[in-house]
Amino acid sequence: MTTSWRVLACATLALALAACGGAPAAPPGGPTSTPPPSAGGAVASGLPGIADGTPVRVIEDVDRKPITVPADPQRVVTLSEPTLDGALALGVKPVGSVNGRGQSTMPNYLIDLADGIPTVGTVAQFNFEAIAQLKPDLILTYASGGNNPESVAILEQIAPVYFVGYAGADWRATFANVANSLNKADEGAALLGDFDAYADGVKTKLYAAGFEDKTFSIVRWQGSNASLILKDLPPGMALETIGLKRPPAQDKEGRGHSEPISLENLSDADADYMFFGTLGGSSVGNPDAGGTADVTGAEKAYAEAEGVPGFRELKAYRDDHVILVDGSLWTSTGGPILMRRIIEFVEKELL
Repeated sequence: MTTSWRVLACATLALALAACGGAPAAPPGGPTSTPPPSAGGAVASGLPGIADGTPVRVIEDVDRKPITVPADPQRVVTLSEPTLDGALALGVKPVGSVNGRGQSTMPNYLIDLADGIPTVGTVAQFNFEAIAQLKPDLILTYASGGNNPESVAILEQIAPVYFVGYAGADWRATFANVANSLNKADEGAALLGDFDAYADGVKTKLYAAGFEDKTFSIVRWQGSNASLILKDLPPGMALETIGLKRPPAQDKEGRGHSEPISLENLSDADADYMFFGTLGGSSVGNPDAGGTADVTGAEKAYAEAEGVPGFRELKAYRDDHVILVDGSLWTSTGGPILMRRIIEFVEKELL
């Protein structure tokens, strides 16, 4: 039995015993002790995933929990779109990652950059054996999907686990945590500065073109139902960054995920313009349910929506202002690459 398999077997047994004891899990975001300073010259000793003698740092995760990480991570596994996106933006190609939400591949909007990265499950269900076989020295994850205490306990037997953020959190803060974990805080800050300059330029051009007073809806269509992408999700943040207004029903923050609406309230999806996408009819837990998240999938979903009572009466539809989009980019989550590509798409479509 290899070391990786022994780690997993022991971790699984420990979890079973803990479950029998019924010990409650600590609530997320609770107080943590202040981490010790990261003294220069600190090295690993007896840490899962990090060879003894490797230079290390102690940093705080999103819950202010001190985590010992490699000073120069070499084998990073990412378990969410924001962590994969952030790592790639910083020039770090993970040795493994999870499929995009509702997809059976890496997130569609990152396919060109994530080519060749092995999959280690989905955001809802990690493949612990596959992760262990990759021998990571750092695991970056996001507090959603399969990140329950039991899963995290297993992951911590493989390598340091660093939480970067929560669903609905400011994407900038999440990305800053990714950059810090990779010891690339300066590079991350520079990237955000470049993004801000680009976004400001696009905003100026949009206002000059007369879009300042128009409203913009973001809709994810699944089967015969619509969900709204509100202002707390990255696509909503992208529109706000370039000064595009939302219709009244979407001019608010949600609960960190898309908000379903009934067909009786289909008018809540309306606006002067509508960005319309899908995740192919699949779900986080069942990515193979059918369909695709790209524009081809949006075309199929749009044809279905046209048959739903009330859809053809929407102003955006009547004005031919429904814009089909890649659902993995527009109706899910991510980091700086997602944000920039959304704005680039808006610039191309409207200007």
